[in-house]
Amino acid sequence: MSDTVVYDAGALLAAERNDRRFLVRHRRLVQHEDRLLVPAPVLAQVWRGGRRQVMLSRMLRACDVVTTTETVARSAGVLLASSGTSDAVDAIVVATALAERAVLVATSGPDDIELLFGDPAIHVKPGLLVV
Repeated sequence: MSDTVVYDAGALLAAERNDRRFLVRHRRLVQHEDRLLVPAPVLAQVWRGGRRQVMLSRMLRACDVVTTTETVARSAGVLLASSGTSDAVDAIVVATALAERAVLVATSGPDDIELLFGDPAIHVKPGLLVV
């Protein structure tokens, strides 16, 4: 059975800059047939189009870009309130990970993501893959 992994903007930027360490890990996840998710707001945060995003485009072929449902959006708002933070995209990443029962969140901002997972009501937290 495959696992679910949620990518935040840092993971997409790592692909864009051709970060070998991240791309090797990404290929392993693909080979393991893990379900790789990119919340649509994360893609909007990073996507600029053009040639410089060729590696990002290639990486995205193995990912599902998921829409943000009302339920996820509301959960993200609650996470923002309980953490005292204000980055809605990070909160959507965390809310998506929780809704999809992800085992990993790939991020370049582990401290920000950890704050959002800090709510004591969250009993099962995904691991962090720092990129």
